[in-house]
This record gives sequence, structure tokens and C-alpha cells, in this order.
Amino acid sequence: MFQTIAIVGRPNVGKSSLFNRLLDKRVAIVADEPGTTRDRVTGFVSRNEEKAILVDTGGISLQDGNQIDKGIRIQVNSAIQEADALMFVVDTNSGILPLDQQIANLLRSTNKPVLLVANKADNTKRESTIAEFYKLGMGAPHPVSALHRVGIAEMVDEIFSLLPDNPEYADYPEGSIPVAIVGRPNVGKSSLINSILGEDRSLVSEIPGTTRDAIDSEFQYGDRDFILIDTAGIRRKGHISPGVEKFSVSRALQAVERSKIAVLVVDAKEYLTAQDLHVAGYVQDAYKGLVLVINKWDLAQEEELDREEIESLIRRRIQFFPDMPIRFTSAISGKGVMSIFDAIKDIEAERMKRITTSKLNRMLMDAVSAHPPATSGKKRLKIYYGTQAEVDPPTFVFFTNDPSLVHFSYKRYLENTIRKHFGFKGTAIRTLFKARSEESSAGD
Repeated sequence: MFQTIAIVGRPNVGKSSLFNRLLDKRVAIVADEPGTTRDRVTGFVSRNEEKAILVDTGGISLQDGNQIDKGIRIQVNSAIQEADALMFVVDTNSGILPLDQQIANLLRSTNKPVLLVANKADNTKRESTIAEFYKLGMGAPHPVSALHRVGIAEMVDEIFSLLPDNPEYADYPEGSIPVAIVGRPNVGKSSLINSILGEDRSLVSEIPGTTRDAIDSEFQYGDRDFILIDTAGIRRKGHISPGVEKFSVSRALQAVERSKIAVLVVDAKEYLTAQDLHVAGYVQDAYKGLVLVINKWDLAQEEELDREEIESLIRRRIQFFPDMPIRFTSAISGKGVMSIFDAIKDIEAERMKRITTSKLNRMLMDAVSAHPPATSGKKRLKIYYGTQAEVDPPTFVFFTNDPSLVHFSYKRYLENTIRKHFGFKGTAIRTLFKARSEESSAGD
């Protein structure tokens, strides 16, 4: 399960620079003007084989301010509540300010593990001022420089060590299919859920979800049980007030991680936004299945939008999820809604598919013959054989002379070849490359 780390602190201490350094790409907006990051920005941070969700937040101001300040405070409080561990960033250049002490008091009251990060420690003089931060009562400060990559690896090791060993998630009934319903506000997600649970549908029970106040619903369709995971908890008709449902990328990621298959709901008039693409990418990173639901199709038809053209556009934008099922629905009328569950059952069957080693290696032999791996320096990648190690998600292990020689493009080539021969429509698949000396661990 992915756990969540939130970066917090007052404005202009370098939180976004640190966030970008940990993701090794420019995601958050970085500027010298305090308060640049007004909304939460989310990505993944890794340590060896471990991954966690990383959330950047706006600078905390505990004083009453304008509407933007209040909005930032709401976003930060939400991030703190959802986080499993916190990185409290301070500025070695300015030392302790009164606001730092107030934030320290706030974080202490959460009873969550906190790592104190002293940023901008990029010269000897500033490093010597770090001892001052012991006064915050948050333990030993960790000196780093996001700008110059100083102390980053050690900081990552420390924050991962602070994450709880066993986050609390629900145990789902055996044989059920957990399904995450995700999407931006106003795409009709709540209406879609109510359409599923309403009328003569069989609502078996409600079961507790995570410890983060979500309620999952057990739902029966045909001969299968499904667990609907809504990022903000599922509510009955009449219990959803306008503006109640707030989209949070970090909550969506948690819901996706707890699921087998994600249903990404988009608006027929808006198609895919950048945020939708981010969530679809997270589904792939977590090796889950994906159904894309184009909701409010009845309204789109009034404007004579072309269904085939929209579907073609969407597939071009999500090329990393080929053959993903796309369903056109109207949550208000119920049209097309239950076809989502037919698609989910098909994806579940694909995720449980197992390919024999002999068939896989015939495919591998033909693939390598048709497109041999490129030479890297004086060495050429050799792939000796492959095997399917797991299902759900489908996992393929290939044994090589040197896994470091596997280029991303060749990995994608083999994945596409597997799909061409064996299907796996609608689900991410995992390909692992190991040295031949690691054969005994293929099925671990």
C-alpha cells in the first residue's frame, strides 16, 4: 500500500524546490515570492523498491488573511490529516521565526511522525546555525540543500523509516472486486454512484474503508460482488450537498491503491484534462486495471458531438493504456451505467490470465529475432528466457545477462508484444528483468 508523506512549512522555505528535487522533475511552481503553491501538488517518491505518495503544500499562515490564505490553510490541514508522515521544512538562512514555532506546535498535536528538514544548508556558515532548530522540539534537524542535492538521499532514508509499518486498510470479502471511483468535481461522479446504488440494485452492506473517514459500499451485480471505493465516502441520494465532494489527488491515489480496477469518470464536454491524465498514470504505476467513463453523454449528444471522434482522441492521449474499455454513460438517466461492471469483470478475467512458459518463450524468441536489443558500449543485452511469475497484476520476469542494459524503449516493446499475442486488455502489466543468477526468486 502506498503511504503518504506531506511537505509542510511556512511560505518561502523551499518546500516546492525540495518536492521537485525528490521527484527529480519540475512539477511544483518554484519562485521567490511567498505563497506560490496555493494548491496541493502530488507525485511519487521512491527508495529502492519502496514508493510513497508525496504531497507538496502551500505555505502555512496561521493568521486570519484573505480568501487565498484561508484556502491554503484548508488544503494544508487536509494534507496533514491524510498524511502518514510529515516533513517540516525550515530555512537555515532566516533561522527560527515565530511562525515556525507555531507550526511546530500544530504538528506536534497531530501525533504523527515528523521529520524536521533544515533547507538551504548550502554553505558552512549556514550549516553552523542548524543547532538553533533543536529549540523547536521536533528532534534533530536534517540539513539539506534542495538546490545543490546536499543531504537528499539521507533525508529520504529517514522519512521512509518514519512511515508506519502497517497502515490500516479494510479487508475485503473474498472474491469481491474492489473498484475505485475517481474523477474531478462536477463530472457526475456522485450521481454515477447514486445511479449504481439506487433503484433495484442490491446493496448488501456498508463496510469501513480506510481510517481516513471514507465509507466503501458493497454492491452486487450479476454473480459478482464489488466494493465501490469513493474518495470522499459514498453517500445516499439526498445526502450530497452541492460542493461537498472535493477532488483530492492524494485521496484518489489511496483509493486506486486499495482497488484492483479504477473507474476514471470524465465529463463528455471536457474529455481529458491534465489532472485526469495524472490519475490514469498513477493507475498504471500501481499496476491496476482502468475503465474510462465518459459521463453526461446525453448532454453531449445535444451538441452533436461525435462518439468515435471523442474515443479516438482519448486513446491518442492515453497511449500508455492501450485497449482500455471506454464507456459512455448518463448518470441521470442511468443509460450505459451498468455496462461499466461488464467491463470491470472482463478486466478482472484478463488480470487473472496465466500464460504458459513455453508460449511466452516462443513469443520472446520471435520478438528478439524481429527486433534485437541495441548494443550499449561493448555489451549487448541478452534475454535468455521469461516466465509469468504472478497474476493480479500479470507479472512477467525475464532473465538476462545484465538487467542494467534494458532500455525503457525495449521494455515497452516487449510489453506491447505481450499484449499483441496474449491480450491483457484494460490492465497494466508488470515486466521485471533479472540477472540469470536470480532465477530462484522469480516466483517470490
